[in-house]
Amino acid sequence: MEYVSAGSSSGPQAATMQILCCSCGTLIDPNPLNTCAACLRTQVDITENIPKQGTLLFCRNCERYLNPPNDWITASLESRELLSLCLKRIKGLKEVKLVDAGFIWTEPHSKRVKVKLTVHAEVHGGIVLEQVFVVEFVVNNQMCDDCHRHEAKDFWKCMVQVRQKASNKKTLYYMEQMILKHKAHDNTLGIKNAPCGLDFFFTGENHARKMVDFLHTILPLKFTQSKKLISHDIHSNEYNYKFTWVIEIVPISKGSLVCLSKKLQQSSGNISPICLVQNVATTVHLIDPITAQMADISGQTYFRYPFLPICDPKQLVQYTVMDIEIIKERKTFPGQGPVSYKHVIADIWLVKSSELGINDSTIHTKTHLGHLLRPGDEVLGFDLRDSVINNDDFEKLNPDNVPDVIVIKKHFPDKDKRRRMRKWKLKRLPKEADGDTDMENDYNEFLDDLEEDPDMRMRVNIYKDNKKQQIPVDENDMDDPSAPQITLEEMLDDLVINDVEMADA
Repeated sequence: MEYVSAGSSSGPQAATMQILCCSCGTLIDPNPLNTCAACLRTQVDITENIPKQGTLLFCRNCERYLNPPNDWITASLESRELLSLCLKRIKGLKEVKLVDAGFIWTEPHSKRVKVKLTVHAEVHGGIVLEQVFVVEFVVNNQMCDDCHRHEAKDFWKCMVQVRQKASNKKTLYYMEQMILKHKAHDNTLGIKNAPCGLDFFFTGENHARKMVDFLHTILPLKFTQSKKLISHDIHSNEYNYKFTWVIEIVPISKGSLVCLSKKLQQSSGNISPICLVQNVATTVHLIDPITAQMADISGQTYFRYPFLPICDPKQLVQYTVMDIEIIKERKTFPGQGPVSYKHVIADIWLVKSSELGINDSTIHTKTHLGHLLRPGDEVLGFDLRDSVINNDDFEKLNPDNVPDVIVIKKHFPDKDKRRRMRKWKLKRLPKEADGDTDMENDYNEFLDDLEEDPDMRMRVNIYKDNKKQQIPVDENDMDDPSAPQITLEEMLDDLVINDVEMADA
């Protein structure tokens, strides 16, 4: 304890005048108490009303501290958040002026937190004293309400069930990447796998509604809401409900072949009934593989006139291009919608790769991939001539107007080798592991689509895989420039924030 100020005096003679301390007789400057700092320290304690011990409540499950009355906050040792919490727990600080505060190092497992404080206070006659003291906090364990409900199997109040009744799950993987990119899962209590989608659990209705609104902005869907009464207090008239949102995503994915009804064709610019699903984002993007005419189907329009895919990517057949001829002048088609000029219409002659050298009869069709294909390339397509399609709209079509083969995309050999040599990765939601082989195959197909579609990967965060080297900087550095790859400039550094790691792909 020491003096900070002892009043003011006038004149040079008063500045050199000294007196004896009334207790110990030491020469000191005059002050109202005529007492030196050492004697005053033994007589006055400016921190007598401040407790020197305290208690902090800590939840070991979620590693949060209780911020009275009911808030639980995340704070690491010797952090500003923990220091602010400790100062709030010290009573009597309003009677003094806090000058400095800091931590004294303690063993992390000792369950002790020591805070060193420096305070000023005014005593008799306007004398300001400074004192340094230590407050020791004992960390006691107490389970928070959220963890308590979790252990009691009653941890959630709201659940959002996302479902897609389709054989291919590419749309769900795209949804997962969008959630990670925009951090829409930060307020979830848990995420569980479901046979046809995911379940998100929340503590409050506001967080669940926010998730539903977010999903509505990235995918065409419809949802229904329900609530279940858990308990009712007749004395206070309080009700305890559990809310559930069931979200149904359109049951089609990228690469599916669909057949539109007559009404849907007319509302989409008289597009051809057989269309290819080019992408599923805020709307369903369709393209006619024969004329390259495009159409967008919103979620509201889809659920008014629903349709299912007549062929899925699992039914693709491999063909070999024998000859191709670009159609330089596009004829006028009956459709009135926009046309994609990124694609080139061409006549193409194909042979099944499994029958190459055995059956020399070629199949003629048209394709919108004339800018990508050359004679000798391999393509994947749907064989409509030999497929069994159970669809009412498809059966109404004139068989003469239905092409034998619909070419979907170019096929690149050594797909397994290409997957092993990937130098990038995606992050995944922290959910339960799923050992389903079909789901794993769908996920690998989703990664293949990212490599082959630059527009699609612009909306997804792709990270460098530090375990693999020799990342191509540009297309000239690639071993095979024709094979689709993701360059270094399209990748992000894999950063870990707040020591929270998400599972890698």
